[in-house]
Amino acid sequence: MRHIIFIIVAALALVLGSCGGDSPKSLFDTAQLEELQNNPKHAKELYEEIVTKYPKTEYAAKSKERLEKLK
Repeated sequence: MRHIIFIIVAALALVLGSCGGDSPKSLFDTAQLEELQNNPKHAKELYEEIVTKYPKTEYAAKSKERLEKLK
């Protein structure tokens, strides 16, 4: 039950916080949600997009870590 509540809260936070478009944070948050929803393929695509578009951000470093764990 907690897992479902967390997913709902995370999805709501994404919807409310995604007004900034494709910022590295919003992409990272979406990738994490994709992982929670058992969609590693899409999560990997989003992490790779962050690394490519925003290579010098903290989210690129975090994305590289997540990509290693998803291999």
